[in-house]
Amino acid sequence: MTISIVATQYGEPADSLAAVQTPVPEPGPGEVVVRVTAAGVNPFDAKQVRGQVGNDPAKLPLRIGGEAAGVVHAAGTGTEVSPGDRVVVYPATGAFAEYVTAPAPNVHAIPDGLDDGSAAALLLAGVTAADILATLGATGDDVLLVHGGAGAVGAIVTARAVAAGATVIATASAANHDYLRGLGAIPVDYRGDLAAAVDAAAPAPVTAVADTVGSDQAIDVSLALVPADRIVSIAAWGRTGDGIVVVGGSTEESRRHRREAVPGLLADAAAGRIVVEIAGSYPLAETARALEAVSGPHPRGKYVVRP
Repeated sequence: MTISIVATQYGEPADSLAAVQTPVPEPGPGEVVVRVTAAGVNPFDAKQVRGQVGNDPAKLPLRIGGEAAGVVHAAGTGTEVSPGDRVVVYPATGAFAEYVTAPAPNVHAIPDGLDDGSAAALLLAGVTAADILATLGATGDDVLLVHGGAGAVGAIVTARAVAAGATVIATASAANHDYLRGLGAIPVDYRGDLAAAVDAAAPAPVTAVADTVGSDQAIDVSLALVPADRIVSIAAWGRTGDGIVVVGGSTEESRRHRREAVPGLLADAAAGRIVVEIAGSYPLAETARALEAVSGPHPRGKYVVRP
């Protein structure tokens, strides 16, 4: 038997999650069963449990967790992995579990040099960052303003844009400014007069904006700097009427950007060009605590759950 964490109702994680026992799954054709060694924790997971992205009772019990790393346990026909292979599963369904089953295209080899925790926490944020940059068509000629540059997505946007030769101005609290300098960005504090701070920091006019925050302050400042179609956000859904572009993996173009980014992200992480910081680790039985932690103020980096 194996243990999975599911939501039996919608509400606060401590009240809603339960551990259930099921037989170890067997793969069907084109499927892979992975023994999970680490699962990435994301704010979306907590929103699912709380019913903030849909609360259909028919979907209960709800399996949660969208990314995991582990070892292939069994592979069905038509797959190209073997038992014992180290892999990352993204996108995953029900990653907060001892075993997870996924279609073969969602199972990716972990390169040498990349540990399981970092692999488990990389891809959801990484493909989102890649989608932002691809949608912007960002190049080394851009002066890119990144709102939320020290967050999981913003840090990867920043690192990849800098690597491409762009000048990056990134917003964060003062406590994260040295971190942003280490990524090659020019840090600015989002508190106070953000427009004035960006103007003072920018060595040349801003040409594009990557927004991971979604606040009215971030969007208002951005609209004063660049045309609306040069602002790509993952959070400002309420401001699409201003003409900005919001991406969320819901269009074929957005999904293509995300699929195509996976091999490069894994290679960059293995080579140290992207560093995935782990803020903390929780045992599988304490998944509710992990979801509560990711929902509020927390240290820089990602949380992982380890069976």
